Amino acid sequence: MPKIIFLPNEELCPEGLVVEAEQGESILDIALENDIDIEHACEKSCACTTCHIIVREGFESLEESDELEDDMLDKAWGLEPDSRLGCQAMVENEDLVVEIPKYTVNQVSEAH
Repeated sequence: MPKIIFLPNEELCPEGLVVEAEQGESILDIALENDIDIEHACEKSCACTTCHIIVREGFESLEESDELEDDMLDKAWGLEPDSRLGCQAMVENEDLVVEIPKYTVNQVSEAH
């Protein structure tokens, strides 16, 4: 069973967390099941960027993102080459190391 290593995030999981994951489950669902409350304003429908994550290790094991996800990611704060939407990134058979960005587009816009 693959593991997901969530790197420490000051607000959501200060100590970081290592959890076992079911193949075919989204990274967002796994985080939520383990009390890592990643924002998901569109209720997992790939219509926002609030569940933006960065896959630091194991990115190549994920299915490629589709055009809709890529269009959404273009709007994400702090976009990186290994960025994905947590609601769309499904665990395959490899361990993953996931970083939750410090901010989302919602948080950045609320600060102004």
